[in-house]
Amino acid sequence: MPPPGHPAAPRTTAPGDGSPDAEVRIDLGLTTYAVLSDGTVIDNPRILRKAEKRLKAAQRELSRKAKGSKNRAKARVKVAKAHAKVADTRKDWLHKRTTRIIRENQAIYLEDLNVRGLGRGRLAKSVHDAGWFTFRRMLEEKALHYGRCVGIVHRSFPSSQLCSDCGHHEGPKPLAVRTWVCGACGVLHDRDLNAARNILAAGQADRLNAPGGPVRPGVAIPRRARPVERGTHRNAGDTGRKPRADGAAEIPAL
Repeated sequence: MPPPGHPAAPRTTAPGDGSPDAEVRIDLGLTTYAVLSDGTVIDNPRILRKAEKRLKAAQRELSRKAKGSKNRAKARVKVAKAHAKVADTRKDWLHKRTTRIIRENQAIYLEDLNVRGLGRGRLAKSVHDAGWFTFRRMLEEKALHYGRCVGIVHRSFPSSQLCSDCGHHEGPKPLAVRTWVCGACGVLHDRDLNAARNILAAGQADRLNAPGGPVRPGVAIPRRARPVERGTHRNAGDTGRKPRADGAAEIPAL
């Protein structure tokens, strides 16, 4: 490994002047790509949706070419380049957003979304266009490189059903409900911002309980039992085997 200060040595801190104690929670979505717990909103670029007309035209041109012809080979290359441009544009956009988030925060918390299941529903095209899995993977890789922390909160946590002010459980709400009023304290909540704040609190609690100690006081930390030393001979000590029958003394033990 190159010594510290060498250009090829891995960096331990990301560029920028982010606060060393800054922590943020990211709520991913489709209407807006992400809402951060500090109020920052990242718009959904919808890269595939914007390139659909160009992709359809290239695919239509390919379907009109005769099979095995040189013109069909050229049209196939044109379609491949159009799809590659969409993928490269999405990757570049994700790199810029994840680098900025890592630079400005020391801890990032995400919800463990069921991307595979969502990719099979009626919103499959929009889910695949968002690239949530790539977004999470980039955050984890850059956090490891720059010494940041990425926490994943389980998908069963009711982030959209809890009041971030008083903790009152309001129950499930349809996706069409973007704002709601808490029935206990009367605070008006934005759905995405409230969910981001709830999972920030849950992620911070999990992080504090993570470093090896028991969650409940008075509960001992489980430790692995030490291995028991056994004899080298088969009849040394209590092996738990049944005694041999009479006349079987010359039968070798298996």
